[in-house]
Amino acid sequence: MVDSSFTEFKLDYPEIKNHGCINPLSKSISAEHYSWMIECYYWEDHEDVVLDLSLSLYSQFNRFNGFCEGFLVRSDGAPSSCRLKRSVLEIDEYTTGNYVRWSGDLCVKRNRLESRYVKNGVITLICGVIALPGNSIPVPARNIGDHLGSLLECPDGSDVSFVVGGETFRAHRAVLAARSSVFRAELFGCLAEATMQCITLHEIEPSTFKAMLRFMYTDRLSVDFDPESFSFSPTAQQLRHILAAADRYDIGRLKLMCAQKLWDMVSVETVATTLGYADMHGCPELKSRCLDFFMAGKNFKRIVVTEGYLWLMQRFPSVIDEIKARLETPIYV
Repeated sequence: MVDSSFTEFKLDYPEIKNHGCINPLSKSISAEHYSWMIECYYWEDHEDVVLDLSLSLYSQFNRFNGFCEGFLVRSDGAPSSCRLKRSVLEIDEYTTGNYVRWSGDLCVKRNRLESRYVKNGVITLICGVIALPGNSIPVPARNIGDHLGSLLECPDGSDVSFVVGGETFRAHRAVLAARSSVFRAELFGCLAEATMQCITLHEIEPSTFKAMLRFMYTDRLSVDFDPESFSFSPTAQQLRHILAAADRYDIGRLKLMCAQKLWDMVSVETVATTLGYADMHGCPELKSRCLDFFMAGKNFKRIVVTEGYLWLMQRFPSVIDEIKARLETPIYV
């Protein structure tokens, strides 16, 4: 089975063009149980822009069979044909036996880079490692989420319960504390909840709390089956409520997952409400994309007649000011 791992680099082009990239950008990834450190350098050679990638494998190993790959992402979101040359990675007999390093350059003309690959001042570069099948012993896929999730179906061992909208949910203090700093402070700190066996929560719906609780055990975002839509997929309104709960309980990964799904579902009808939630619950990436959506084509004229925009004007005047600042001509509301 082929194992691969890729990561995304975002380069501030105006900054590195004017001041250079003094310190390389770096990220860690893993492939076939090995840990890699990827560093990205930027420099210019006459009319060419050079993106230099360096990959270092620091894990103990006997042999790694695979290759590295990197490519730019065009401004329309499609991968470019400008790719690093693939390189087979094997242990170097002259190394200490647990270290190998590979580097490669991606060269592109400056005018081509600026016209095709710079979007909103940012260059996007994808880089990763692909491990080819070898003589390793097959390891089953991770299933800790399934095992922890089964704890929710069985009350045995639970040591705390929550009453939400008349429904009772049993849970385990240690699991909640490991997943949320807010729950850790409430359940193991000096607050009253630390000594309570049953805690009543307000201003959150049972379905929202259930989805959040399920995520903390399984690391998966899911909701109960909806017979009307015949789907387990959350609606935009459900996602907004879960995002608000994730923000309230400091569950960052869940909040970002909701933000991504809300962006995938964005439309003229939903973007204003989603923008308000993004601003209220500290999702700058989602907020920025929603503002860009407002400005695209004729979207603004269609959005201002929606109920969501009226709600946005009433609740978030500062966001309306940001929209006005982005428009070339004033708007009157």
